[in-house]
Amino acid sequence: MQREHTRRGFTISHQKVVLEIDFSGHIWGYTTITLNPTSKDLKTIHLHARQCAIHGVTVGSFPADFVHQDPFAHLSVSNPQDVHNHPELKRRVYSALAEGDEGELSISIPREVAVTPSGNRAQTGIVSEAATPEPQTPGHMAQQPHPVTEYKQIEVTITYSLKNPADGVQFVLPSEAYPTRVPHVFTTPSSPDAARCWVPCIDNLWEKCAWDFEFVVPRSLEQHDPVSDDEDETEDGDDYPTVVICSGELVEQVAHPYNSSKTIFLFSQPVATSIQHIAWAAGPFHVHTIPADLSAAEDASGTTQPLMDAFCLPGHEAFLACTVAFMRSAMSFYVTEFGSYPFGSYKLVFVEELPSQRYDAATLSLVSVEMLHGEDAIDQVFEARHTLSHALACQWIGVNIQQKMWSDTWLVNGLGLYITGLFIRKLFGTNEYRYRLKKDMERVIELDNGSMPPICQPQTLEPPDAANIPFINLKAPLVLHILDRRLGKSGTSLGLSRVLPKLFLSALTGDMPNNLLSTHSFLRMCRKVSGIDPRSFAEQWIYGSGCPTFGFSASFNRKKMAVEITMRQDAPAYKAHESNEVGKLMMKPVPFFEGQMTIRIHEADGTPYEHVLDIRSPFKRYEVPFNTKYKRVRRNTKRYLARQAAAQAAAEGDADAAAAMDMVDMGFGLEIWENEQERENWKVADWTEEDEQNMAGQTYEWIRIDADFEWIAAIAFDQKDYMWVSQLQRDRDVVAQYEAIAVLSKMPNAIISSTLTKTVLVSNYYYRIRCEAAAALVTCATQKLDWLGLFHLFKLFLRYCYEPEDPKADLFNHTYVPRPNDFSDLAEYFVRKSILRAISRVRFENGKTPPVIRQFLIDQLRYNDNTTNPYADALYICTIIAALGCATVSTVPPERGEFISSESGPVQDPQDAELLQKALSEVDRYRSMDRLIPTFHNVVTVAVIEFHMLLSLASLIPHDPRPFFPLTREGNYIQVRMAAFDYLFLGKWYVPKIMRYVLAVMTNDSSRIVRRHVARNACQSLALLVNMAEMRTPKEADSLMIEEDGNGGEKVKENKKSEIDLMIKALRKDREVGKNEAVREFLMPIALAPDTDSEVRWCLLKLADLLIRGAEEAPPKVTIHLPPTPVVENAPPIPPVKLPSKPIRPIKPGGPPPRSPHTPFTVPPKLKLVPSGTQGEAPAVRTPPVAPPIAVVEKRKEAHVSKPSAKANEKKVGKAVPKAQTSGMSVNDLRACRSALKKLQTNKHAALFLQPVDPVRDRAPNYFDIIKSPMDLSTMHAKLESGQYKDRFAFEADFRLMVNNAKTYNMPGSFAHNETLAMESFFDKLWVRIHKTLEAANSKAAQERPPPPPTPSIRVPAPAPTPAPAPTKPSPASTPAATPSVPTIKLKIGGGSSTNSAAPSPSPAAPKPAPKPKGRKPKEPMLSEVPPPTAPAPPPPAPPTTFEDDGSLDLLEEVIAIEREKKQERKHASSSNQRERERERPAPPPIEKGKERVMPKLIIGKRKKEIVDPTEDEILALATPAKKERTSVPAPSSSAVPPPAPPPATKHLEPPVPAKNGVSAHKTREKPPKPSPAPEPAPAPTPRPSTKGKEKEKDVSRPATPANGKAKKAPTQTTPINEKKCRDIVKTLLKLPEAIIFSRPVDPVADGCPTYYEEIKEPMDFGTISNKLNEGKYSTMEEFARDIELVFQNCRTFNPPTTYPVMCADAVERVWKKEWAKAMEKRLSYAEKRSLQGLMKTLINDHISWVFREPVDPVVLGIPTYFDIIPKKDARDLRTIQQKLNADKYDSVEAFEADLDLMIHNAITFNGADSEVGQLAVQLRNRYRELLVPIRGTNGKRKGGEKGTPQPAKRVKLG
Repeated sequence: MQREHTRRGFTISHQKVVLEIDFSGHIWGYTTITLNPTSKDLKTIHLHARQCAIHGVTVGSFPADFVHQDPFAHLSVSNPQDVHNHPELKRRVYSALAEGDEGELSISIPREVAVTPSGNRAQTGIVSEAATPEPQTPGHMAQQPHPVTEYKQIEVTITYSLKNPADGVQFVLPSEAYPTRVPHVFTTPSSPDAARCWVPCIDNLWEKCAWDFEFVVPRSLEQHDPVSDDEDETEDGDDYPTVVICSGELVEQVAHPYNSSKTIFLFSQPVATSIQHIAWAAGPFHVHTIPADLSAAEDASGTTQPLMDAFCLPGHEAFLACTVAFMRSAMSFYVTEFGSYPFGSYKLVFVEELPSQRYDAATLSLVSVEMLHGEDAIDQVFEARHTLSHALACQWIGVNIQQKMWSDTWLVNGLGLYITGLFIRKLFGTNEYRYRLKKDMERVIELDNGSMPPICQPQTLEPPDAANIPFINLKAPLVLHILDRRLGKSGTSLGLSRVLPKLFLSALTGDMPNNLLSTHSFLRMCRKVSGIDPRSFAEQWIYGSGCPTFGFSASFNRKKMAVEITMRQDAPAYKAHESNEVGKLMMKPVPFFEGQMTIRIHEADGTPYEHVLDIRSPFKRYEVPFNTKYKRVRRNTKRYLARQAAAQAAAEGDADAAAAMDMVDMGFGLEIWENEQERENWKVADWTEEDEQNMAGQTYEWIRIDADFEWIAAIAFDQKDYMWVSQLQRDRDVVAQYEAIAVLSKMPNAIISSTLTKTVLVSNYYYRIRCEAAAALVTCATQKLDWLGLFHLFKLFLRYCYEPEDPKADLFNHTYVPRPNDFSDLAEYFVRKSILRAISRVRFENGKTPPVIRQFLIDQLRYNDNTTNPYADALYICTIIAALGCATVSTVPPERGEFISSESGPVQDPQDAELLQKALSEVDRYRSMDRLIPTFHNVVTVAVIEFHMLLSLASLIPHDPRPFFPLTREGNYIQVRMAAFDYLFLGKWYVPKIMRYVLAVMTNDSSRIVRRHVARNACQSLALLVNMAEMRTPKEADSLMIEEDGNGGEKVKENKKSEIDLMIKALRKDREVGKNEAVREFLMPIALAPDTDSEVRWCLLKLADLLIRGAEEAPPKVTIHLPPTPVVENAPPIPPVKLPSKPIRPIKPGGPPPRSPHTPFTVPPKLKLVPSGTQGEAPAVRTPPVAPPIAVVEKRKEAHVSKPSAKANEKKVGKAVPKAQTSGMSVNDLRACRSALKKLQTNKHAALFLQPVDPVRDRAPNYFDIIKSPMDLSTMHAKLESGQYKDRFAFEADFRLMVNNAKTYNMPGSFAHNETLAMESFFDKLWVRIHKTLEAANSKAAQERPPPPPTPSIRVPAPAPTPAPAPTKPSPASTPAATPSVPTIKLKIGGGSSTNSAAPSPSPAAPKPAPKPKGRKPKEPMLSEVPPPTAPAPPPPAPPTTFEDDGSLDLLEEVIAIEREKKQERKHASSSNQRERERERPAPPPIEKGKERVMPKLIIGKRKKEIVDPTEDEILALATPAKKERTSVPAPSSSAVPPPAPPPATKHLEPPVPAKNGVSAHKTREKPPKPSPAPEPAPAPTPRPSTKGKEKEKDVSRPATPANGKAKKAPTQTTPINEKKCRDIVKTLLKLPEAIIFSRPVDPVADGCPTYYEEIKEPMDFGTISNKLNEGKYSTMEEFARDIELVFQNCRTFNPPTTYPVMCADAVERVWKKEWAKAMEKRLSYAEKRSLQGLMKTLINDHISWVFREPVDPVVLGIPTYFDIIPKKDARDLRTIQQKLNADKYDSVEAFEADLDLMIHNAITFNGADSEVGQLAVQLRNRYRELLVPIRGTNGKRKGGEKGTPQPAKRVKLG
């Protein structure tokens, strides 16, 4: 954002603005902008300018061409009269906003102005324009360390004018409604782009420059009598001269040289400032200079205090001085605490019609006139002082220092509010400050429940949502407060009080680049100053969302003399998103908060002891030591007696004693509480004897949790009620008292009521605590307690009334006549209001208020007397009216059916009706009084309107807008008008006449505040009216029923959605709303008008969305230019004898292969037929493949062969085919693909897949780095219509590719991933239906055709009796996709031999079971179930071996069946002992294996379900087929494959395949030398013959042999099992959240995978592994590792890649690999290590080792060339070797000895063998070799002999 000038081509160093202001609504002027080009290619200057009429532009004094296009000035739609076009208007508004980002004014640089380098004047232009005395020079101006090419500056002058601007500038003028309004004009933040609306500029927060301003205004705005003389005119005109206030410093004010009635004001702002922080105001303002603080007129450095002035309009002068009197103390505080003021002066200007409460600019703050208050105000003082002190604080942080990125907004706003809070603490006291913090914290906890994002989102580049700004402003200062508390706990820091001065100083001195502050740099500064790393704090509180909830309980352990505190933490925000991955990513809820919490235990002697709890887990028990050694009952200590004496002296008036006493009861000495008679009158309840005993037996008085306010958390602490009472009465902290009251209010009883009453009475309490105590008394005002709380409230309020004659009078029947008001005691004023509010909230069980309360409140209104009060009582009256309204309305809603249609409200008894009429008459009397004698801002009238609104909502009075409708018109105070509109909107305001009036107000009202308020509430009121049943929904809503079918959550969501839809439908069909003539006539013209307020326009569009069905726009026509298709997809035809290696599953390069439509398993891609030297001719009919005579095979083949054959014939004839069928696609396939594609494109989840991914538009810049073969539905459509698919399976493959791309790029749980899964599921169902339909059609067509005649035998090349060399992956040219026109032959190969195979005669009468394309595995995986190719292929003429059907295949099939039965028997009979014996059996040579197996076909048939080609697994890993169509592990490895190529004369080995149990990925079997070769081995796996397929290999112990055909080396030595290590590994894995799915065996029913055990023949899970460990079934570590890896392999075999289970397996496997490496790490045994440590001790103590004890220091020893001879990495000494030994760096004694030998070798190498050092080295070597002999020789004995010695857990269990 800050580097936009690089793209723009220039920066601005200075801008001058000259404006002549006519107060009738016109502004003329020009601006001169000094540009610094940053590129020699600058041709066009783009500036922001909206609403301005540009009259001329000159560039470098040469006229320039320009184009000015204000997008909002020309908003239009296709049919402006049709209100249904509002969606088009919304789109155009968005488009206009986007167009304005680049700039509305484009200026072409004339040819005469050249962009040339400035030579040696680098940087001088910028500095000269912005140069000011230090420290005001902005840092970025001088920070240009690297030389850059500087270009000569260009001056651009723009002449423009404004007329009645809608945004940016606000003209406030007198009118008929407001004849006394004073005219003035000011800049207003009416929209985000308000700055460009009054001056052409670069409207960017980060584009700063120096400014000069010149304003020409009338000298006076008063109208004068023309006949009066000049003196009178001058005298009158000088009363209220026109004043201009602007950002910057006033240079001078001069008279206009040509017009004496005008004045010129010159301002200069030398500090570089953004246009968004420039403001000005002009009008006849009254100037009030805020005097300097005489006590601190000059500080120690001699700097004079900044000038401060306040300005207000005539008539408010009396309020101005009172309102801003404290501002000088605020300035002094900020300067003292945070450094010098960054500017020269500060101005406050109070204006009318400001849309926000305040607008902060450089040196200037515009403030709403509502902030002004008189000396008689009380409540407004708090708000005004907080607002104005915050405005001043923003000059330091917010204007001078800005956020570096939008995500840093929280820091700038938070720091401004934080330092404002510090000043409020100084101004109002610590109690007020801490109370506000506590209340703000409660609001944050309530809001931050998962619905709010983090306050800082670095990944978000847009400005924060306006709806979230209030929450950010609420939470940010609290986060800074707890950061300050935690930094202060370090002991080396004072918290932020040391950080902030450094921060502001760096901005003044230029150390902060461009005065931009980032979160990262702020945290770095905190770390430097405090020494504490705040990263974990930032992750939780700044970058994360949510607040913790703590539950604490405490108990005293007398044995340990400790308090046991139990802590439990919850994170409600995280729980709200626990099952929502997208919500977790967006909201970043923190699952657990860490940190330290301070607790304070007030022990029996009254002494508080602080303890710190280190919170590192969600649940923990802490033992906190106790200091007092006696029980609480022993209170005869000197300390306690001294406190009692001090308390007594304080009660007698001794001020020193009062200051000295510490924790004595705050109510000590309260007179009415000590008098027994008074206690009886107040109904004071005391603790019972049992309570007193319990209290005496307690060892501590109370415990404070989070005593230092270091957490934003909801804390629930369980302690006795009398402890809370002690905390309330004895703890001086206002937060502790507040917490005690909050808890006590939840446990009402007579004692609590008396305690709260005492709290209200004692003036020592802070007044806000007294108010809280009064509010808490409501909980004790229940019938159960005989209304004791209400009695106490009346008794408390009686202090402000005339006392009854009888002191024991019944207070529930007493008439409370108040004394004349006297609010001199401000605390009593607030307490009095709080008591009134509390009394109004007392209720019977039926929800009604007791009549005595309503009469009491009516009496307060009736008898209120404010004649002698020095303060205004307007807000007090408002409180009484609000309380009366609250008391009149019942809190219990009426039962369903209680009201009937003829009734307008609840039935009232005569007493209720009488009280209601009395209340209405009193309230209306005050409204009349307010009209005659207006209160401040007419607050009483506003309260009266809200009173009537509340009663009408409760149906107590009819809703009649007529009395308040006149108050909505201009001429009334703005707050009154807004309240009147609110009342209007709760009735039938949508009748045409009122609707026209409302729309007219939105359009033409003079007040922008009212316009926006009406527009916002018009939308919201409709929803309220529907919910209030004022508007009836359609009958469908009444008949809506919810059925409980187990999907309760989904049904509730759907029901809510349907309710909203029904509401909108009701609004649209309502004659008076949706069909409203006024809306349909005026809404679009208002929204299209260029002068309509931006917020009003958006609200109108929302209203249109609700009321009017939008017309669908015709989508724009987009021309898609497809990239050229890769060559591999349209390869030239290959000779017909060449067969592709994979005839069924074409694999597109870079994408997954398509799934087979016929069988659930895939074909190994390694086999292909290689043509011989001659080529045979292709027969006219399809040649059946070689296969056993199975009838099922022939029928299926027949159905698939006939059409391709006919197609081949058509090609030969040369008949023209449609373009879509040029690759050979059948008509049925084409129709099916078109139908499927159409349904896919219209699917509701297809939006993301309709067009290719655009990295810029879709915000996926790295998409093409990850996805190499992109695919989408439009590309598939283009390929389909251009004939690039040869069959429907190629079409399916592209869809699978598209789905796989989406799954690969988008993480699980994301929106795109979920849409992908939905699309895939829809396609699977659709494709199954299409596939079945086409299969049935093909079968029917095949039955109608005559069967093909028997064909000659197929000649297959006879392979040599050795296997083919290691194959490579098939090239694209060999795939079917690359050879669409080549016919293919399907061959049935059994076991690599086809010697006895012949082509059977097709038999039409054979039974034909229906194919099962959905099945994961066929009933019997016949070789013929591979789908046939789509085109016939000629038989490759090969060596002269011929196979004919001589009937021998019948015998062959019998043998296959026998072998299959034997295999099943062996499978069931196999056991772990047998596998172990076979594992230990040495592998026979390959040639012996080949000799044994003379029937290769039979063997393969026998192993059909046992093995699978690993190359197939590789392809499956690349592809992502659907789960139900994935190849099962025991699928045949070489069945149903084309004939392989003739191999060279090498050993014949089968490719490595998984074992029967699906564990080993490298299992191999040697093949016999028969004519038909087996699949070629893969290069990576190790070919190793195994006995009967039972051997199991493990990658850990047997590394793979290169694929060179050599025999594998002997297996390495296995590691004996260490059960403890294995159990530790399993425990570690089970702790992972992803390991849950592997913790128990798979349940096919519960887990929804019925075919699991059909595919996974050897299941495994961690629970089974644990059981096997317990039963001692593992003998080696490798066996344990094999089972662990089997878990992951089974998971990946059954589940497609990128699915959740596979991702879990990946996560667990990563941890497994780390833990396995640790477990297998070789280390010295405990005995060996101890022996070597003893040896080292002996060597070090030996006198001959003195040379070798320490590392060589070349400098100290004077041998600088040591490391040149002895490399530093080889240097050794005894200390280094000892450190390595202690750190377990040696895995054997030999390694240890090698280091000693290296040390000796180094010494001899450097010093020579004959030197003294060399001789010592030889002696030392002999010595340690002697010592090593017994260690090496008695290793076993030592290990065996130390069984009784306790050894570390790291010891490996051997044997």
